Amino acid sequence: MNYETKRDVFEKALREWNDLVHSCGLQGEEAHGGCEFDPILIKYNKDYDAALPDDMPVISVHVATYIEWCKKHNAELREALYFSTDGFDYVEQDEIRIGDWIAYHQEAFARAWLDGYEVEK
Repeated sequence: MNYETKRDVFEKALREWNDLVHSCGLQGEEAHGGCEFDPILIKYNKDYDAALPDDMPVISVHVATYIEWCKKHNAELREALYFSTDGFDYVEQDEIRIGDWIAYHQEAFARAWLDGYEVEK
């Protein structure tokens, strides 16, 4: 099993690209400890850090609204899970209670809470 993260693979690709640039003599500032491609590599690192995670869960607009409401009121994930099944009776268009959806999809709800989400169309 491979335990490399996507970040590990990305950083490895940047290192290999940087090594290739230096080995081919394509740098102009190597003698001064830098490379003309360094700003590009730094930009890629910053862009990667700012990017959204891969494979974000897809949730309904109603569940997204509930997450935003909870966060606006400084609820913790534990509280959001508890209140979704105990007192949140909002019904979606297809007559499925949001609390029921969250109860049956707790992992997707937790990932959406922590990592972000996409709203289904």
